Amino acid sequence: MKIQQKDTWLFLGDSITDCDRDRQNPFDLGHGFAQMTAEQLTHLYPDSHFTFYNRGIGGNQSHDVLARLQEDCLDLTPDVVVFLIGINDTWHHVGDADFGTAYRAQRFEETVRQIVAKITESGITRILLLEPFLLPYPADRKTWRIDLDPKIHIIRQLAAEYHCQLVPLDGLFAEAAVAQGPQALTGEDGVHPTMTGHQLITHALLARLTYAEET
Repeated sequence: MKIQQKDTWLFLGDSITDCDRDRQNPFDLGHGFAQMTAEQLTHLYPDSHFTFYNRGIGGNQSHDVLARLQEDCLDLTPDVVVFLIGINDTWHHVGDADFGTAYRAQRFEETVRQIVAKITESGITRILLLEPFLLPYPADRKTWRIDLDPKIHIIRQLAAEYHCQLVPLDGLFAEAAVAQGPQALTGEDGVHPTMTGHQLITHALLARLTYAEET
């Protein structure tokens, strides 16, 4: 994906994006991959004039993002949107009667489709869609796969349909976990990245960007 000198960036998602940002400061980026990515981009392209916003909110599911999309995305008129959602659409429903059903997958697809469609219809065409991811520590996380895997495939399908840049985090985290162990990447819950995990996301984002100076 090509990025430009004066791009405004928006990081949108749940706690993985939020990462303890100060919500009273509209420009605070938290302590995770949003901050790391902004720092790296500024370092790599010192002649740039990027603006960065983080609008991750811990605990959000896809329907929460849809409900706040106007204020926390469209009103900011970003040029580039980095969007990660989905793990809470699984985690918050473990034990529900419809966990892992086609109905739950369909609802997720309908909601995320609305989000991506509204973003593109507003004229924002540079979207990086990040797969939700999960590592198998603790061991019970393996039972979540029946619900999460269809959501990962939905993200892939929507990325292709709306010409977004897919960032295949689930596969990248699985690959890294083979070498380093899952706890090195997501600590004790299989979900929230450690600093090593946030660095993995940052590197995955940067690897998919090219910089075009404005003329």
